[in-house]
Formats: sequence, C-alpha cells, structure tokens
Amino acid sequence: MEHTHVPEITVQALKSLIDDGQQPFILDVREEWEYAIANLEGYLIPLKQLYDRLSELEQHQGDDLIVVHCKSGGRSSQAVEFLLSTGYSNVKNLRGGTLAWSEHIDPDLPSY
Repeated sequence: MEHTHVPEITVQALKSLIDDGQQPFILDVREEWEYAIANLEGYLIPLKQLYDRLSELEQHQGDDLIVVHCKSGGRSSQAVEFLLSTGYSNVKNLRGGTLAWSEHIDPDLPSY
C-alpha cells in the first residue's frame, strides 16, 4: 500500500508558534486513559470517534492551523489524512507526538 505524505510540524516548530502567541488548534486523537497520563492541553477526540465527531471541528475548517497528535505520530497521521480528505486544508501531524514533546520540549511530561 502506498503511503501518502502527510504534512508535519516538529515539536520545536509548534513550541515556537505557541511562544509567539499563535494558538494553533491542537487535536489529540489518543484514548482518554492516555490523555489522563499526559497531554498537551489539546482537544480530545480519540481516532476511532473522529468520523462521528467531525462536526466538533467545523469552526476550525477555515484558515486555523490544526495540529493533530497522538503518542508517537501513527494515529495522528491517519487522522490528518482523513481530515485532508474531508476538506480541511491547514492540518499538520505533530511529528513524534507526546513522546517527542517530552523528549525535546518538556521533560516533565510523562512518557508511557
């Protein structure tokens, strides 16, 4: 199966956007139990619920940057592909997910 290239953003680039006062919409597609352990204060819609809960993202469909993350980048990559296929244009996968955030940005964020 051919893997489409999904637009990505690094944890460093996301951190600098936030530090510059830009607030991208952060979508967390992990499970509730994972969110409880460690999160980037994103909006939680587990990947398997994304299709049914897509309407919750409608206000971000325009120019808002949506950064999607999971633990390491796999599920969020699928979510980005899905959002792009439904007409969202400004969507990026957080490369490395919470693991990369914990490693490079905030060592206090628990990895699991």
